[in-house]
Amino acid sequence: MPDQPAAQSAPRHSQITLLIISIVMYNFATYLTIGLPLAVLPGFVNDTLGYSAFWAGLVISLQYLATLLSRPHAGRYADLWGPKKVVVWGLVGCLISGLCILAAALTLSTPTLSLVLLCVGRLILGVGQSFSGTGTSLWGVARVGSLHIGRVISWNGIVTYGAMAIGAPLGVMIFRMGGLLWLSAIIITISVVAIALAIPRPAVKASKGRPLPFRAVLGKVYGFGLILAMGSAGFGVIATFITLFYKAKGWEGAAFALTLFSAAFVGARLLFPNAITRHGGLRVASVCLAVEAVGLFLVAGAFEPWMAKAGAFLTGAGFSLVFPAIGVVAVKVVPQQNQGSALATYTAFMDLSLGITGPIAGFIMSYAGVPLVYLLTALLVCFALFCTLRMIRHQPTALKSEREEK
Repeated sequence: MPDQPAAQSAPRHSQITLLIISIVMYNFATYLTIGLPLAVLPGFVNDTLGYSAFWAGLVISLQYLATLLSRPHAGRYADLWGPKKVVVWGLVGCLISGLCILAAALTLSTPTLSLVLLCVGRLILGVGQSFSGTGTSLWGVARVGSLHIGRVISWNGIVTYGAMAIGAPLGVMIFRMGGLLWLSAIIITISVVAIALAIPRPAVKASKGRPLPFRAVLGKVYGFGLILAMGSAGFGVIATFITLFYKAKGWEGAAFALTLFSAAFVGARLLFPNAITRHGGLRVASVCLAVEAVGLFLVAGAFEPWMAKAGAFLTGAGFSLVFPAIGVVAVKVVPQQNQGSALATYTAFMDLSLGITGPIAGFIMSYAGVPLVYLLTALLVCFALFCTLRMIRHQPTALKSEREEK
């Protein structure tokens, strides 16, 4: 984790927010390059290259696998090199992925080569995602101070989901207008502009302390990571299965339920930017997990469409602050020089949760129906709430340190 800078001299909330946005915009660029091809590549692999749905799904999944595996390395390099350099390398990964898409578009006459290029690009993009996401969080904290770490993580999440929401439909539009060539050109342009803007910015110093080994960092943050993983399951089942839930009920409006979920997620982060600083991460997390559980119970027991929509809204609002609230506490249980590794390792639990929630929930759904998936997930979130409350009682030092920093 970088040394704390003199940026503490900008106490006004608006100035701090603008400074945070000026840094997390690089993560916005990263996730825009992720979102643009997201809805295009499966159809391209299946229809244009002639490969099965398995290969279409594999092309998409490779990115998430690479992100999961590279998270700890992103944090470690951010601690060693400083976060700005890690962000720039993450953006370079986005640039290379765009070049791979360009090469895939130019080798359509050799479908196998085109598919391999897409796979390579997705793997590199996954590494770029983990580097840029972790680096921008740590860069932001280094500029505005650890007191505002919750706000930095919250804004990073806002730009992440905002870029994905914009990127997917925009990518489809660009693909229809100019095919994969145009799409790759846009991705390359975004990456180059972001790199050009990032390089001249002043870097923050890397920590000179001796970092802990990964096993030691994992041992300190795994409890927080497990709570995050359980809370993330609620996000996973809404995003993945709400459409099937509506279909099983014979209802219309699943897309609007997803819109409500996303709006509540972003809205809660915008409406309560200082909640974590004022009340402490664990307390905010406990309230959020309770709201998320209520939302999931409401979806599970819905017998009218409005109940499912209200449940999706509450789930999005509840899950919104879970990640930054617990993350604030997680990064403070390790020495400053290991906070990059701690944040990256903590984030990997959410990656893992979202990766396994789909298959497990799909297996349950195929045998017991969709509503049971939401009921079991609600119970899992309740268990995460229990663990959080237990942690509040058994970690007075963590809460004390939060109060002292205020």
